[in-house]
Amino acid sequence: MLTTLFIALAITAVIAGVPNPDESKRMMDHLSDAEHYRNEHHNKQFDHDAFLGEDQAKTFDQLPPEESKRRLGIIVDKIDADKDGFVSLVELKDWIRYTQKRYIEEDVERHWKQHNPNNEDLITWETYKKNVYGIMNEMTENELRNTEGFTYSNLLKRDRRRWVYADGDQDDALNRTEFAGFLHPEDHGNMRDVVVLETLEDIDKDKDGKVSLEEYIGDMYKPEEGESVDDEPDWVKQEREQFTGYRDSNKDGFMDEHEVKDWIAPPEFDHAEAEARHLVFEADADADEKLSKPEILDKYDLFVGSQATDFGEALARHDEF
Repeated sequence: MLTTLFIALAITAVIAGVPNPDESKRMMDHLSDAEHYRNEHHNKQFDHDAFLGEDQAKTFDQLPPEESKRRLGIIVDKIDADKDGFVSLVELKDWIRYTQKRYIEEDVERHWKQHNPNNEDLITWETYKKNVYGIMNEMTENELRNTEGFTYSNLLKRDRRRWVYADGDQDDALNRTEFAGFLHPEDHGNMRDVVVLETLEDIDKDKDGKVSLEEYIGDMYKPEEGESVDDEPDWVKQEREQFTGYRDSNKDGFMDEHEVKDWIAPPEFDHAEAEARHLVFEADADADEKLSKPEILDKYDLFVGSQATDFGEALARHDEF
């Protein structure tokens, strides 16, 4: 299953000036900003983020293999809630949910403090706008008209709309719960419609309010120069069939807003369970549908990864593990 199945656009608020457009990442689901598959190739970084949470995954990426395995062993003991020596699908699913909840809570807390150093009950739109987009007041008309300024203007409009969606009592100020919805709309059911709108706008290159087959394919696959449709990989051809046979439910040749919603937020889909099943499938050497500690450690690169560096050695000495 392609990661674009769960696509959503997320704009990360930053305290120092206007957000870098590169920070506006397309989220396949709320488990990671990374793509789970790059073309047809599996991307383990998605699994690292889902299993550890994105902040912890960055730490593990800097560690040598021996230290990654040691720390992973400690985590496995934590995941094994019933202490039977195995990690079940349910235990792994619960762990993934826990790590994602922890990551989101820490991310919200970090941004809340940045925009609200006095820990007031509310952050007003004007305060947020000044912190994030204040630099636009210093731009000339020509600078605002260029590509960068145009991008900033679009980001401001998008943030403003998302703010309104998150502002439940419509007082133009967000409490901490509302601010969490603003930062992580993919994790709040009441924000689903704005995520759909952002996704539609991002893929809809000709701005006709709907997604064509070519826009759908172009969002996930960029052909080499001179490459024809006949040269496309099989997975791209399968996605073309998915679009015409399933995504475009009313068979008008396009995906409208409702069809995009069905695509990126399928009802009853459990992202944590899907990722847990994927990890069990990849690491379950004896096919008993549960993971022993040796099985997990043998596939440590799938769960936590490793990149031996001097910085990683320092982390190994001073980190919490």
